[in-house]
Amino acid sequence: MTRQTRSLIILSSLVSLGGFLFGFDAAIISGAGGLVVRDFGLSDLQFGLLVGAPSIAAIAAGLLVGPLSDLLGRRLMLIIVAVLYAASALASALAPDYDTLVAARALGGFAFASLVLAPLYIAEIAPSDARGRLVSINQLNIVVGFAVAYFAGYFIIQAAGVVDGPIAALNLDETAWRWMLGIELLPAGLFFLALLIAPESPRWLMVRGKEDKARAVVARYHAAENIDAEIEEIRDSIESSRSKAKTPFHVFLNVGVLKLLVIGLIVAVAQQITGINAVYFYAQTIFELAGAGTNAAFAQATAIGIVNIIFTLLAILAIDFLGRKPLMIIGLTGVVVSMSLAGFGFQQARFTLHAQDVPSLSAEIDRTDLAPMVGVTYESDVAFREALYDSLGEDAARIHQPELTNKAIDINAGLVLAGILGFVASFAVSLGPVMWVLLSEIFPNRIRGLAMSAITFVNAGVSSVVQVAFPLQVANLGAGFTFYTYAAFGLLFLVLVFIFLPETKQKTLEEWEAERTG
Repeated sequence: MTRQTRSLIILSSLVSLGGFLFGFDAAIISGAGGLVVRDFGLSDLQFGLLVGAPSIAAIAAGLLVGPLSDLLGRRLMLIIVAVLYAASALASALAPDYDTLVAARALGGFAFASLVLAPLYIAEIAPSDARGRLVSINQLNIVVGFAVAYFAGYFIIQAAGVVDGPIAALNLDETAWRWMLGIELLPAGLFFLALLIAPESPRWLMVRGKEDKARAVVARYHAAENIDAEIEEIRDSIESSRSKAKTPFHVFLNVGVLKLLVIGLIVAVAQQITGINAVYFYAQTIFELAGAGTNAAFAQATAIGIVNIIFTLLAILAIDFLGRKPLMIIGLTGVVVSMSLAGFGFQQARFTLHAQDVPSLSAEIDRTDLAPMVGVTYESDVAFREALYDSLGEDAARIHQPELTNKAIDINAGLVLAGILGFVASFAVSLGPVMWVLLSEIFPNRIRGLAMSAITFVNAGVSSVVQVAFPLQVANLGAGFTFYTYAAFGLLFLVLVFIFLPETKQKTLEEWEAERTG
C-alpha cells in the first residue's frame, strides 16, 4: 500500500465520522424512544414526531447543503455539521420536556447534511479506480454508528438494573435515555477535531481559482505520475461548465441531465420508501411487537448492527468489482423477500392472555381491568392493542403493551428476526452504500452540488414520512400489512432500477460527465 493510499483511507475515514454520527443518532433513538414515551406519556403521533424530527429538519438541510458547500467549501460545511451534532446531543440530554427534546433533535437533523457532504468530498478527492470503495467508507461508518448505538443502549439498560456502587449513583433507571442521547457528544467532538486537519476538496479549490492549493492536495493523495492528468481533467471540466454559461434551471432542462436527475430520484426514493429507517429507528419497538421483552429487544437490536457491518464490508469489497447496478438488483431482490417474510410472520401472530400468566404480570397492571381479555384469542396485533386500550385505558396500555404482548403472543419470532436481519443485510449490500456512490458520480461538475441537494431533499422527505408514519401504520394497519407494503415498494423499484440504472464503475467523474451530457 502506497503512502498516498494510506493517506486517502485515513482521510476518508475521518471525514466519514459524520456518517458514524448519523448512524449513532438514528439507532440510539430506537432504544431511547420507548423510554421517552414512558416518561412523557407520548401518543403514537408524538412518538413518530420525536423519531422523525431530525429527518424533517434534514429536508431544509438538503436544500441548503449543496449551494452552501459550493459557496463556503466542503470542509467548512463539515465543520459546521460537527458543531450541530454536538449541540443537538447536549440539548437532547438536558431537555426538560417533550417540545424541547423535539427541537433539540431537529437541530441535529440539520447535521444530517453529512450524509451528502462526506461522499461528495471523498468523490472529489479520490482516484476513479478507488472512488467506490472510499465513498463506501462513509456507509461503513454509518453502520458502525448503528452498531455502537445499539450496544450502548443495551449496556445502559443493563446498567440501569444495578443497585449498588458507582453505576447506581448515575440513577440510570430515570435518566437512561438522557445518557443514550447525550453520549453522542464524544464522537461529535472527535469529528470536529479531525476536520481541523483535513484539506479542502481539490475540485472546489480549482473552481475558486486556487490551482496551486488544489495541486498540493492532489499530490498528497494521488500517485505522482497521475497528478498532472488529474489536474487537467478537473480544469477541462470546469472550463467546459463555464463555457456553457447556463443557469441551473436551464441545465436541468437538458435531456441528458434530466435523465440523470430521474435516475437519482429513483435511487433516493427507493432507499427510504422500502422501510430502512423504520427498522433502524424502531428496532427495539419492532422486536417488542414480536414478543421480545425490553432487555431481549435491546439484545436483538444489536444483531442489526453486526449484520449491517458485515454486509457493508462486503459491499465495499464488491462495489468496484461487480459494479453498482448488480449490487442494487441483488439487494432489492433481498428486500422484497425479507420484508415479505417479516410481514408473513406478523400476519400469522395470534394473541391470548392465559389465566396462568396473569399473576406474573407487573404489580402496576390492574388485574381486574384485564379480566375481560383473559382467555380471549385476538387474530391480529391491531385487535389486541384495541382490547388493551379498552381495558386499561390509553396511557396504561401504552406503557404496559410490551410486557403484555410478550405474555400473550403466539408468533414465529425466528421468522420475523430472519426477515428483519435479511432486510438489513440486503440494504447494506446495495441501497445503503450504492446510492451515495452513484449520486457522487452521475451529475455534471457544474451542477453536482445543486443536484445532490435536490436529491437529498427528496430522500429526507421520504425518510421523514416513513419515520413519522410507522407508529401510526402499525397501530392502525398492523405490523404485517406495514412490512408487506415495504416489500411491494421494493418490487416496484427493483423493476425501475433494472430498466433505468446505468453503470458508473471505473470511470472518472469527468469521463462520466462527457459521456452522459456532452
